[in-house]
Amino acid sequence: MDIIWWLAYVALGGFVGLMAGLLGIGGGGIMVPILTSLFVLQGVPHEHLAHLALGTAMAAIIPASTASLLSHHRHGAVRWDIVRFITPGILVGTFLATFIAALLPTHGLAIFFACFMVLMSLQMLANIKPKPSRGLPGPLGVSGVGLGIGGISALVAIGGGSLTVPFLTWCNVKLPRAIGTSAAVGLPIAVAGALGYIINGWSTQGLPSAALGYVYLPALLLMAPFSILTAPIGAKLAHRLPVKLLKQVFAFMLMGLALQMVYAVFAA
Repeated sequence: MDIIWWLAYVALGGFVGLMAGLLGIGGGGIMVPILTSLFVLQGVPHEHLAHLALGTAMAAIIPASTASLLSHHRHGAVRWDIVRFITPGILVGTFLATFIAALLPTHGLAIFFACFMVLMSLQMLANIKPKPSRGLPGPLGVSGVGLGIGGISALVAIGGGSLTVPFLTWCNVKLPRAIGTSAAVGLPIAVAGALGYIINGWSTQGLPSAALGYVYLPALLLMAPFSILTAPIGAKLAHRLPVKLLKQVFAFMLMGLALQMVYAVFAA
């Protein structure tokens, strides 16, 4: 693999970690469209572009999710009772959704990803937050919600925070604990998603030689450590920079990246 691709994956990992630390936003929205464009330039067959980008992004979320979970646990911000009930649904929903993704064409996955990111960006711009209005449903209800969160997360390669935090705050879980619990939930999402994409791409023909199923190992091994290194830098900058303004800029960037992914896929 040419050195330019190594540098591109290092830069992408560093940028994702910086944004995660600065704005508290997961990296799937950045990784998936940029990986798709990089894979186009590397000559990956069109029918595998979105699947390889999603699988690689899910795997890259694992180390960052682990670090985030441990950090929130040390601060006592994880509701482990919720994690226990929501995780079965999360695991099943995420894993099964990778099989659905494998059946969908690249065009369909790209359009779904773009629509979700545009909606998430608009929510970020409007700063819409659900008002606490009810309690948590029973264990079965929480697991059912996890099924839906896991399914959507697998199709857009996110750790679930954009869905889990609003659900928990709506159910009267205080915001710091909602964020901490969401961080804990992100790990099973990432693990189940990565495993599902590996299994679904295991016997697929035409993937790069260094791919493990739908996970491209060079990108994973270069992005993951640098995202962990730059996340603390972003967290420090969050206390010095106008985060509200940066979130608005980031929302427009997410929309632009999502639309760029659609363009790259349809133009390939």
